[in-house]
Amino acid sequence: METEKLRIRGGLPLSGVVKAAGAKNAITKLLVASLLSNKKCVFYNVPHIQEVAVTVDLCREIGSEIQWNCEEGILEVQTKSLKTSYIPQRFSGANRIPILMIGALLGRTEEAIIVPTAGGCRIGRRPIDFHIEALQQMGAVIEHREMRKEGAYFAQAPKGLKGSVINLPFPSVGATENTILAATRAKGTTIIKNAAIEPEIIDLILFLQKLGVTISVDVDRTIRIEEAHQFYEVEHHVLTDRIEAASLAMAAISTKGRVFVEGAEHHNMIAFLNKLRQLGASFEVKKGGIEFFYQSPLRGGLHLETDVHPGFLTDWQQPFVVLLTQAHGTSVIHETIYENRFGYAHNLRDMGADIELYTHCLGGKNCRFASQNFHHSLIVKGATPLQSKDIAIPDLRAGFAYVMAALIAPDVSMISNITYLDRGYENLTQKLASLGADITRVLAEPIKSETFKKDILLTA
Repeated sequence: METEKLRIRGGLPLSGVVKAAGAKNAITKLLVASLLSNKKCVFYNVPHIQEVAVTVDLCREIGSEIQWNCEEGILEVQTKSLKTSYIPQRFSGANRIPILMIGALLGRTEEAIIVPTAGGCRIGRRPIDFHIEALQQMGAVIEHREMRKEGAYFAQAPKGLKGSVINLPFPSVGATENTILAATRAKGTTIIKNAAIEPEIIDLILFLQKLGVTISVDVDRTIRIEEAHQFYEVEHHVLTDRIEAASLAMAAISTKGRVFVEGAEHHNMIAFLNKLRQLGASFEVKKGGIEFFYQSPLRGGLHLETDVHPGFLTDWQQPFVVLLTQAHGTSVIHETIYENRFGYAHNLRDMGADIELYTHCLGGKNCRFASQNFHHSLIVKGATPLQSKDIAIPDLRAGFAYVMAALIAPDVSMISNITYLDRGYENLTQKLASLGADITRVLAEPIKSETFKKDILLTA
């Protein structure tokens, strides 16, 4: 099977207008939430990416009728009845979506729900203990079994789900989503304390309210969900992908260009914009989006710590490190969400970046990875010129960091494993080319079919 590489000749400033797509981390969860009822749901601003395609296939597998107009970004879904509650093993490792099927389906079927183990990019462990403990507290019976060399979770609620007070040990996005989904059909009221409140979760809450769920969010990370007794048809516009918007912004600034990112939402990017200001990068919030531009030499000397929302998003961290290689001074990054998210750094060092990794916390606080020998802090010194290089992408967000580095380097870089990018960025090659980048997709060497299938199913 033939695949493709990106050929990038860097050294050109990006300039123009580009539209950020709908959020990958919102629409995939919204599709799962649509399974709660038998009503038709229509989604707008849906990105045409592999991550959504995999989730669509998963929903169809269990009975959803779906029409997806990829060009218009409109997706209609209706699940009148479930034809199965078994998620096949071919979805094992596909993404983090199958585990959310437990919360979505527990209140809709008395059959055992069988889902494969959670997948994702190789950026650290994705334990689901918080998911399981919350669902068990609500009356679910969940066990892990080995199936054909792959793990699967078996879940049922033999006595039905009941509302509970759930205290999450960590504001996990996935655990919050799974608990919310289960709570919509649980008897009585469910209260989630220390819940995640990311914009994508708020978007899910808005959708569920339209669907017929009484749900509220308090200022202390408490979410309250009452049992839904009637559902309604829904039309919902997916929020803009704040990760893509920030990625395009950093690409513009690092190449000393000027780009207006249509759809970029100010209120969802506050932490990111604050760091840009500290760096000396420029932006202007305008009607319909935000314009990002390089105005004067960037100043390093930053301390940046990733955190749950409203903190600095872990998915902004990788391209921001590339941006810091072009800033004068020494900056410190402390990754507190995933323990293995600096795997991309060695390739950046090969390109000329001055980066050192550390196993201890370099930040204002010790995180849960302290004294565990994970490289989860780094120091980057700039400004350093970057050299072109042939690179294989290890995960989605590292992939954009490499693209950004290649856009800065003056010669030709070849980037492989671009299926990672296709899963998270809609028409990335075309968008960057429209901004003046010298970027094309070229055929790569044939690879084994089994390897390709495995790579394309792994997702961020």
